[in-house]
Amino acid sequence: MIFGLALSVASTVVLVRILSDNNDLHTQAGHIAVGWLVVEDLFTVAALVALPALLGKATTTPLWIDLAMTGVKVTALVAFTAFVGTRVIPRALDHVAATRSRELFTLTVLVTALGIAVASSLIFNVSMALGAFLAGMIVGRSDYSFRAASEALPMRDAFAVLFFVSVGMLFDPGSLMAYPGLTVGALGVVLVGKPLVAFVLVWAMKYQFRVALTVGVALAQIGEFSFMLATVGRDLGVLTTDATNALVATSITSIVLNPIAYRTIRPLERSLKARPRLWAILNREQIPFDLSGAVPQPTADAGHRAVVIGYGPTGRTVVRLLRDNDIVPTVIELNIAAVRALKDEGVDAIYGDATRRETMEAAGVAHASTLILSSAGMTDSDEVIRMARGLNPDIRVLARAPYLRDLPVLKAAGADRVYSAEGEVALALIEDILDTLGATSEQIDRERARAHSELLGEG
Repeated sequence: MIFGLALSVASTVVLVRILSDNNDLHTQAGHIAVGWLVVEDLFTVAALVALPALLGKATTTPLWIDLAMTGVKVTALVAFTAFVGTRVIPRALDHVAATRSRELFTLTVLVTALGIAVASSLIFNVSMALGAFLAGMIVGRSDYSFRAASEALPMRDAFAVLFFVSVGMLFDPGSLMAYPGLTVGALGVVLVGKPLVAFVLVWAMKYQFRVALTVGVALAQIGEFSFMLATVGRDLGVLTTDATNALVATSITSIVLNPIAYRTIRPLERSLKARPRLWAILNREQIPFDLSGAVPQPTADAGHRAVVIGYGPTGRTVVRLLRDNDIVPTVIELNIAAVRALKDEGVDAIYGDATRRETMEAAGVAHASTLILSSAGMTDSDEVIRMARGLNPDIRVLARAPYLRDLPVLKAAGADRVYSAEGEVALALIEDILDTLGATSEQIDRERARAHSELLGEG
């Protein structure tokens, strides 16, 4: 039973990476595959909770009492995390976010996740996997969800590397020679049986052939949850070492072959399209796809969208003027109170660090016409501009700099126009003096152009 459960659970790390690398994560097939995976993970978490009660050491206590006690513990854990998640953690994150310390925020998120996971095991006697799952749900429902996710990406990648390293360390080639049939059978289930079932089910629900094939191929691998189940089975004394080695070999092989199999989807689709009758039978009418639950996607015309970084006095005025002129703004801000106020006013706002690529992508920089850096004291402005240029080479970048000496750096990074406080004050003083002396508008324009050339390096 445990061996079968382990073969049925795909790897979240592998699936999301493959979908992302092929730009299929936020497509209909990507959403179905991720949704399927979430259901698998939920069932696995339930199995991790129930297996110790079902297969643990024999006691005089009836099985239904053991299961009931496990249910009570899990219910108590859920109630506890719900209380902490709605009352304690948001307030703690508010105080941490107010410090404007990226390191402290990242550390707080990590401590929260690991703390709940460890407390789940020590206090409620349930698996750390379930505790970590609940911790993710708590942080994900807060206003800090996007920033927490972006800040945790380096840790996620590090843990993913450690996961693959640990898989390699667990592998025992000698066991394959002793029981080759077990490994071949397991590979058949993972590479053929499971994807075939997924394909048939999705296709039977009248999705297009490519959607069904993508879901099936993406799920044709196993990973981290499989090893969690194997560990539980080994600790309970019901899963042999040979079976564990077969799971490791199956995982390694399926992870290696899965990206290769995924690249065959488009050639196979083209081959089938060359046979119109067969393609007419296999392909279905496309079911409308709603992206409302995905990462925010731009809805306005690209020519009427602007991304504004910073919501201080300057940013506030810029956003108001953009809205007054029917230009849709998206604000990136690290002040959670400002983000909440903007959302209440119906303005798209993201709480996150603009130096993170994920934040810029979520703000829709790739589809915007203008990027405005409204904060003069922003660090790494040049890196933000380069990142924006990488996402959207045609975007117009307007930046603000505190000093004239910062202009060459920002222009070299790709800014179209840079406005300096020093330069703008000088221009305002010149205009006021000339106007007081009775200069004509042509003279004022000429002197302004000369001042722009001298101060800002513009003609």
